[in-house]
Amino acid sequence: MNLRTYVAPNFEEKEFVEAPNAVLKKVEIETVAPENYHALSIYPEYFKIDGTWLLAKESRMDCVPVYEDGQIFVREFRHLKVGDLVVCGRSEDASEGIYVYPNGFFEEQNNPETFAFRQNKTRETSFTRDYEEIVELLKYEKEHGKVVWVMGPAFSFDCGAREAFARLIDGGYVDAVLAGNALATHDLEGAYLKTALGQNIYTRENVPNGHYNHLDTINEVKRCGGIKEFIKAHDLNDGIVCALERNKIPYVLGGSIRDDGPLPPVYGNVYEAQDAMRKEIREATTVICMATMLHTIAVGNMTPSYRVLKDGTVRQVYFYCVDVSEFMVNKLADRGSLSSRGVVTNVQDFIIHIANALV
Repeated sequence: MNLRTYVAPNFEEKEFVEAPNAVLKKVEIETVAPENYHALSIYPEYFKIDGTWLLAKESRMDCVPVYEDGQIFVREFRHLKVGDLVVCGRSEDASEGIYVYPNGFFEEQNNPETFAFRQNKTRETSFTRDYEEIVELLKYEKEHGKVVWVMGPAFSFDCGAREAFARLIDGGYVDAVLAGNALATHDLEGAYLKTALGQNIYTRENVPNGHYNHLDTINEVKRCGGIKEFIKAHDLNDGIVCALERNKIPYVLGGSIRDDGPLPPVYGNVYEAQDAMRKEIREATTVICMATMLHTIAVGNMTPSYRVLKDGTVRQVYFYCVDVSEFMVNKLADRGSLSSRGVVTNVQDFIIHIANALV
């Protein structure tokens, strides 16, 4: 697969040479940015410090750039410390020493039309090419990148989808999973009792007292001392969480106010969950979000359009949103990401199709 080449700005041009240095102001109150602070976008951004244009090597929307030890670091407001040097200025055209660069991966479009049908993603959109690109991308990323999957609980309600994603994990196409309590709870319920919310994951038959099954599963995981111990105690080997544990793949479960239990690994503190999620996103080169509005929007806000690799190469980050809801898919596309793409489909069908093409 040929990734788009990043073309950096020409800093020998007059507008950059004559641009002033960026204004740096110290943080005086912990977690409070100085007046006129600069807020980052998802795009590559450069800051002129002591006559040199520095690229923020990682970025996150709605965070602030902090200059430290000759580098630009990206910090959430809640992580600002007294004395941090924050870049200040609201102009993004180099006139204040700040340059936002959205066209580094520019791809010329063939025959652009002022008026054309079906510009947004709908159920009538052709997605064959997207499927093929995702398959080729995952083959490439298996050797060269890091793929983070963001998942809603829809997968755990279907035996075929659980089995398909487990095959992708075993095949090396999953480097991290971000989800909530429900995905893990009902997937483990499926492995333990063959149900999800008390309904058989294959026949859809409701079993007697099945509404207890997810609670019994959480209770048993706690009794065993954790997920790993629960899997071992009951000799479980099918589904998503078992595959993650078997392959030692990291997963972050961010809790919500409606959670039952929750399972022991679930983060109850949303900011701790956010930090844990961002830790996995920091090195992600492809992110695929499926059937979870809450986690998709959260991850979308912390995923930049680019990544600076260890050798200094700037490469594109691919971001996909897969959902049966057209609203959800187009909401993510409206982030303005260079790489955000939507696929409107049933996620169970999607993951089975992708798995069958790869493993």
